[in-house]
Amino acid sequence: MTDDTWSEDTRTLLTDLECWELLAARHFGRLAYHLIDEVHLVPINYLAEPDRSRLLFRTAQGSKLLGVAMHHDVAFEIDHVGDNSAWSVVARGRAVQLDGAAAREALELPIRTWVPDEKPAVVAIEVNEVTGRRYHLRPSRG
Repeated sequence: MTDDTWSEDTRTLLTDLECWELLAARHFGRLAYHLIDEVHLVPINYLAEPDRSRLLFRTAQGSKLLGVAMHHDVAFEIDHVGDNSAWSVVARGRAVQLDGAAAREALELPIRTWVPDEKPAVVAIEVNEVTGRRYHLRPSRG
């Protein structure tokens, strides 16, 4: 991108409420987590619970589950780019695997998955910060 594509007056900070509305309206995003000494970024399907300030996702045994067990701090991002505007929301928080009654309750929620693989573990991201920006794009110079 060149500097003349963006300008300060084309960016708008989103409120926490606007961020949560966008998170609740979507079901696909990217999870960033630590695994040993590396940072991983993976696509996930999720469900937002704005009233509880958390995001939920299902997973199987593997690197995501191991990563959040070893390092609870995670980041999560969603975005959208259209013809005239774009936006991005980042949520930061603490990821924990749910168990017992909390896991059973979460498994009843409509958390979508792309593939029919068994994903018995439910992870909650307890969000402590959301930030977002909306960008008004200039027309392309063709």
